[in-house]
Amino acid sequence: MGIKKTYKASRRGLIHYVLLGFIILPVLLFILEDKSINEKLLFYFPILIPMLLLLWLYFDTSYKIENNQLIYRSGYLRGKIEISNITEIQKDKTMWLGIKPALSANGIIIKYNTYDDIYIAPYDNDEMISDLLKVNANIKITV
Repeated sequence: MGIKKTYKASRRGLIHYVLLGFIILPVLLFILEDKSINEKLLFYFPILIPMLLLLWLYFDTSYKIENNQLIYRSGYLRGKIEISNITEIQKDKTMWLGIKPALSANGIIIKYNTYDDIYIAPYDNDEMISDLLKVNANIKITV
């Protein structure tokens, strides 16, 4: 039986300001605008969809090691990676393109299979790397 552990996502940086702006600005405009309630609701309804998407990403992002797999979820991005297929981990890096089920910078880039990579940002990079190495000691760590 392998490790079974859940890791919280790091929520440092810009994500807090984006969420605050998405919540506070429409509420202030809703209160200060001189229109009927129906007009206001019709105008602000389209803003509700991206706001709900951001909240979903914010509260749903997490990582898990279970059954020798790294399981990630962040809103609609979900997947599993066999830990035995992980070849390299780049620590305290940020990947600007590609699959990013993460909410902050300075996470880890995981390279697996031949050409695949993914960027995740657990709250504690070192803890996750240590647990991944317990399952697959052949992972190369790059700082």
